[in-house]
Amino acid sequence: MTDLPVAVVKVFTDQDGHFGNPLGIVAGHLVPPSGRQALAAHLGYSETVYVDDAATGAVRIFTATGEMPFAGHPTVGVAWWLRSQGHAVPTLRTPAGEIPVTFEGDLVSVRADTSWGSTWDWTELPTPTDVLAADPASYSAGHTYLWSWISPGVIRARAFAPAMGVPEDEATGSAATQLTALLGRDLHIIQGAGSHLHTTHLPPSHATVGGRVVWAE
Repeated sequence: MTDLPVAVVKVFTDQDGHFGNPLGIVAGHLVPPSGRQALAAHLGYSETVYVDDAATGAVRIFTATGEMPFAGHPTVGVAWWLRSQGHAVPTLRTPAGEIPVTFEGDLVSVRADTSWGSTWDWTELPTPTDVLAADPASYSAGHTYLWSWISPGVIRARAFAPAMGVPEDEATGSAATQLTALLGRDLHIIQGAGSHLHTTHLPPSHATVGGRVVWAE
C-alpha cells in the first residue's frame, strides 16, 4: 500500500498557507472498498478521500475506523484538488448526498445539511485561553468540541475525536456546520493550532463551510 500514489493537501490553512488539516487523496480504482479503511489507517490522516469518478465528483471518505458518509475537510480539500486536476465540479457526490461546491477567490466552500457528521459533545469555555489550555489526554472517548468566543462571530475551538482514532482533529468542517446551526449565525472559527474555517448559516437545515487549501509540503 505504501507504493500507491497519494496526493496530500492541507485544508483550512491561514492566509499564509500555514496550519490546516492534512488530507490524503487516492484514485478510487487503485483501492477496492474492502481495503480503503486499512489504507486510511496506514496513512494516518484524520481522513482519506477516494475519488471514484473525477468528472462527476463521486468520492468516498474513510477514517482509521470506518467510512464517513460526509465530512467537511475531505470534501473541501478534494473539491480544490479536483479543480487543480482540471475538474472544477459544481457538485460532489458522497454517500450522504450531493454536496454543492463554490469557489470564491482563494476560498473553497461546500454546502451541507447540518445534521450530517458525527455527534459532538459541545462545551463552551469562558475564554480562548481555556480552550488552548485543554489537555487532549482528558478526552479519551467520544467526540468533544471545545469553543469560546474571541469576538462577535469569531470563535476559538479545539476538537477531540478518539472514537475515530483521532486524539485531536486540527480542523473539523462538519462540526463547524453544526455549530453554525446551533448558534444561528455565520462564523469564523480558528481551530487547533491555527486553522481557519468560514461558515455561512443557511436556515432551516443547511450551512456552508469553506477555507483555503494548499499542497502539503
